[in-house]
Amino acid sequence: MAQGSGVGEVSFANSGSPAAQADFLHGLALLHDFEYADAAAAFRRAQAADPSFAMAYWGEAMTYNHPLWAQQDASGARAVLQRLAPTPEERQAKAKTAREKAYLRAVEILYGDGDKYARDDKYSAAMAEVHRDYPDDVDATAFYALSILGTAHTRDFATYMRAAALLEEVFPTHQHHPGVVHYLIHCYDDPIHAPLGLRAARLYSQVAPEAAHAQHMTSHIFVAMGMWDDVVAANEMAVRVSEEHLKDRYSLCGHYPFWLEYGYLQQGRVAKARQVLDACRATLRPGNPGLESSYAEMRNRFLLDSERWDDETARAPLAPASDPEVRVTYLFGSGYAAARRGDLAAAREALDGLRSAAAAVNGDGQEAKRAQILQEELTALLESRSNHVDDAIARLHRASEMDHGMAFEFGPPFVDKPVDELLGEVLLAAKRPGEAQKAFASALARTPGRVQSLRGLEASARLAGDREAAGAAAEQLAQALRKADGAK
Repeated sequence: MAQGSGVGEVSFANSGSPAAQADFLHGLALLHDFEYADAAAAFRRAQAADPSFAMAYWGEAMTYNHPLWAQQDASGARAVLQRLAPTPEERQAKAKTAREKAYLRAVEILYGDGDKYARDDKYSAAMAEVHRDYPDDVDATAFYALSILGTAHTRDFATYMRAAALLEEVFPTHQHHPGVVHYLIHCYDDPIHAPLGLRAARLYSQVAPEAAHAQHMTSHIFVAMGMWDDVVAANEMAVRVSEEHLKDRYSLCGHYPFWLEYGYLQQGRVAKARQVLDACRATLRPGNPGLESSYAEMRNRFLLDSERWDDETARAPLAPASDPEVRVTYLFGSGYAAARRGDLAAAREALDGLRSAAAAVNGDGQEAKRAQILQEELTALLESRSNHVDDAIARLHRASEMDHGMAFEFGPPFVDKPVDELLGEVLLAAKRPGEAQKAFASALARTPGRVQSLRGLEASARLAGDREAAGAAAEQLAQALRKADGAK
């Protein structure tokens, strides 16, 4: 049984009644698109059409696991499975084929007892068996590859390439399958491997034109390659699809607007970026941590990449965010802008608050490391502005080592001001162009095509007398900024 739609083409043999097929297949395609809420609704419609259809419950349970976002609602998924039958043994009896029983066994493991990370590993092993026993089942291949990605927890290139190898085997014959194309993009969305994902990125927006996540997902490759026009086009479409299809859940803050704002800034279209930021700010409501976090991120991107240090956004009072990670973001942006415009007293006050907020970020994970790096960057900037340049440079070298030691995070810079970029700027101001050139080149290896690093590379290369490098950087800059506000 097959179905092609605006969310991708899937074919999945199953024992459900004819009345349940359209909704089940639609839900399956949406599940591969990570459109989880709509997928769950489709699977529930399939259950209503055929209450004994075990795979419809399997599908809804799968929507509670978001392996690449480090999210799982195990209790919600278990409640779905219990609606099928109270025990795993009774649920197995409801599955009418050996293949359906295998899928159901795997999902029972995913939401079984024990630590989530251990369950992720066991679930992947179960999907490996499904893939082995049903080698012609493209969904088994896709879900097995996704389960491998789900065992990484942080970026692990070897693990990601294992998943890619599986998907590459089926890609030539399943180029309209939403899972195959989507998961390949996730395998390759880093600056080293992104060229390998360009084929899938070019296809996915056409495969699933009605899935907002599919439209956005292509930009994971485009950002990693510095393809700013494509980044903007992808996220403009993602926002548009969200507005058309998800009006009740759509926010002017969030993932797609953030990436869109970043693309506009990299094109030099500051007025367009400002529109996106202002639209997000207009939606802010007290006590909504998600909106506060999104706005804080978007505010920092606007300030750091437009370099409008006197903008009223930079001088706005700190929002009363309770989340220490959000406070870290706000305080870094405020302090950095203050230091750049010469208000060192305000910058020091922000740094004091940043230290307190950073200390409240729990654990030793990526967010805690980011908070520490931002603290070091703001300290170094103040040192450089207070004529302690050598101390600032030494501090930034240490922060760079810390940054390079973190797992790679795809997308706009995870550390709001890339450390090597700031190091290059401080070195350039200190008239050390050769060292600055190396720092900017290092920044561009991690954030290809980033305009701020290209500007620094061009300036430092010219000062160092490296005309070839300066010319290449200038050419890239001209290409990125050809759509800048006011440009012909």
